[in-house]
Amino acid sequence: MANATEMKLMTSNALRTVLGEIAPAFERAHGYRISVSFDPAQRMLKRIAAGETADAAIISASAIDQLTEQGVIAPASRRKLARYGVGVAVRAGAPEPDIGSVEAFKRALLDAKSIACTVEGASGIYFSKLIERLGIAAEVNAKAVRRGGGLIAELVAAGEAELAVQQVPELLAVPGVKLLGAFPQELQNISVLAAGVFSASKLPQAGAALIDFLSTPEAARVFRAKGFEPG
Repeated sequence: MANATEMKLMTSNALRTVLGEIAPAFERAHGYRISVSFDPAQRMLKRIAAGETADAAIISASAIDQLTEQGVIAPASRRKLARYGVGVAVRAGAPEPDIGSVEAFKRALLDAKSIACTVEGASGIYFSKLIERLGIAAEVNAKAVRRGGGLIAELVAAGEAELAVQQVPELLAVPGVKLLGAFPQELQNISVLAAGVFSASKLPQAGAALIDFLSTPEAARVFRAKGFEPG
């Protein structure tokens, strides 16, 4: 692929593991080399507002809708790819608290010595509101270990936090941690992953081909294995 044409993709960390498996097959089939930039959706929107562009974007449906309204994403190219929720992970081999009910979930957060979460990522923004709603914000914030974005479970794998809260596909992307499970249904926040081709893309056919490739039955199998519900 050294001499292949490079196409640029902007996407969230949630898609990291899916692309790790699917991208090589796409590159072999279509003759493009994917250059991927990972960032939380809010950071990505700021970069795009500052003039940055690419050939395709795969981020939250709300962000894709916003970019489509602004004329940044070609309307006809927009497509939903998958859904996914927020979960909790611990270091592999560590005790595994119950989070299966609202009360058990609250107790696990209160009992944990430290909790890693993001500041700018969608899961971190939601989690901050959730602990307020549950009436445990003061206790959780006092022991929260936060960073802007990225794979927050890396802090748990390194022993810098006891629990990690992030979207399930991002938790599954980190070696050395174990997914406890998704948030209880009553507390869950489902995100929709959507894709679109940049209106200014010099390789719109490449972006469209990638979106088509991610919509195949084989891609759906990979999405499921990585913590998503396709479609």
